[in-house]
Amino acid sequence: MIVRIMGEGQVSLDTAQVAELNTLDDELLAAVESGDEEAFRRTLGALLDGVRRLGRPLPDDALEPSELILPSPDATLAEVRAMLHDDGLIPG
Repeated sequence: MIVRIMGEGQVSLDTAQVAELNTLDDELLAAVESGDEEAFRRTLGALLDGVRRLGRPLPDDALEPSELILPSPDATLAEVRAMLHDDGLIPG
């Protein structure tokens, strides 16, 4: 799966790695739904760090379509809320 972090670039993740990130995605969804800014910041940071750690960066000149777009680290709670689906940012 090709994932883009807004403002940073793209990485490639295996399906198993995406499944590993779903726990953090569920926590992020809960933080957004409750309006808990502290938990939101902490969990968004952990989710993006996980994507960076697990993913293989694509070259800057690669033009692959992103299957998943994640917010930038400085996104607001309201911006992330607008990006959410029923099951969070990461499908599944």
